[in-house]
Amino acid sequence: MSDIMKAAADTLLSVRDLKTYFFQDEGVVKAVDGASFDVHAGKTLGIVGESGCGKSVTTQSILRLVEKPGRIVNGEIFLRTTEGAQFDLVRLPQNGPQMRSIRGGEIGLVFQEPMTSFSPVHTIGDQIIEAIRLHKDVDKKKARRIGIEALRNVGIPKPERRIDEYSFELSGGLRQRAMISVALSCKPRLLIADEPTTALDVTTQAQILDLLRKLQSENGMAIMLITHNLGVVAEMADDVVVMYLGRVVEEGPVDDIFHNPRHPYTKALLQSIPSIDLQPRIKLPTISGSIPHPYNRPGGCPFHPRCESFMAGKCDTAEPVLRQVNERQKASCFLYEEKQ
Repeated sequence: MSDIMKAAADTLLSVRDLKTYFFQDEGVVKAVDGASFDVHAGKTLGIVGESGCGKSVTTQSILRLVEKPGRIVNGEIFLRTTEGAQFDLVRLPQNGPQMRSIRGGEIGLVFQEPMTSFSPVHTIGDQIIEAIRLHKDVDKKKARRIGIEALRNVGIPKPERRIDEYSFELSGGLRQRAMISVALSCKPRLLIADEPTTALDVTTQAQILDLLRKLQSENGMAIMLITHNLGVVAEMADDVVVMYLGRVVEEGPVDDIFHNPRHPYTKALLQSIPSIDLQPRIKLPTISGSIPHPYNRPGGCPFHPRCESFMAGKCDTAEPVLRQVNERQKASCFLYEEKQ
C-alpha cells in the first residue's frame, strides 16, 4: 500500500482515457482515441510511434492548444500542484487565466520546429522577456537579466549579444537552445519536448540531449519526450509509452520495452532499427503496409492489418484493452488475454 501511495505522490501528470477528435466535412479524425499514461516527477517519459499516431496532438491536448475543428471530447488530465492537490486541465477554460499561467509556468514546451516557432520580426530577447513577464511580476529590465541568464544556462555563447538577435541569425542548434531557454525561463516542473532533435545533425543532437539531462538533474523537472527516434528514447527515457492510431498499445520501463517488447507493433519498431550486430548487406525488416487513412480506420485492433500475429475472427472484430502482462509492462493485445 505504501508503494502505491508513493507512486501516486510522485505522479506529476495523469492522462486518463483522453480522446481528441477533429470534426471535418469529410468525417471525424480520431487523433487521440483513449490514451492513458502518467508522468512522474523528476523522470523522463518517452512517447514513441510513427508519424500520425497522435503524439503531438496529445501534447496540444495537455496544454489545451488544440485548434478548431478539433476538441477534447472525453478524458481527464490531472496536474498535481506543489502542495499535493490536483486539478483537471480539461475542465479549465482554454484561454482562462489559470490555463494561461500553467502554460510556460507549470508546463514548458519545446516546439518541434524552432524556426517556425519564433517570430521572425521580434528578437529572441523580446520573446523570452514576454514569456517571463507573463508569469513573473518583474519589470522589463529584470526580465532581461533573467533572459540573459536563461540563454547562458543552455550554453549559448555571448548571451548579452545574442538576446538582441533574431531567430534567422542563429544556427539550427542555437535556435533549439534558445527555444529550450524560453521553455525553461520560468522553471516549469514539466518540460514537454516535441521532437527536440528534428533536423539537427548528429553532433548537435547529442549536445541538445546532454543539455536536457543536465537541466533535468539541476532543476529536478520531469520531461515528456515526444519522438519517433527510438535511439533518443533509449538514451533519455525512464519509462516508455508506445502509441498507434491515437491509442497506447504498450507501456513500461525503458529497459523492459527494449529488451522484452510485448506488443507486435513495438517488436516491429525495434526490429527496424539498424544494429552493429546485423550482418552486412542484409535488408532491415520493415513493418508491412502503412498507417491507415484517418477516415478509414480499421475495425477491431487498429494494428491488425499490419500485424504478423493477426488472429482472424478476433483481432478484426474486437478492440483489445490495455492490460497488465507482467509486473512492469502493459500491452493492448489479444495474445495476453488468456493470461488474465
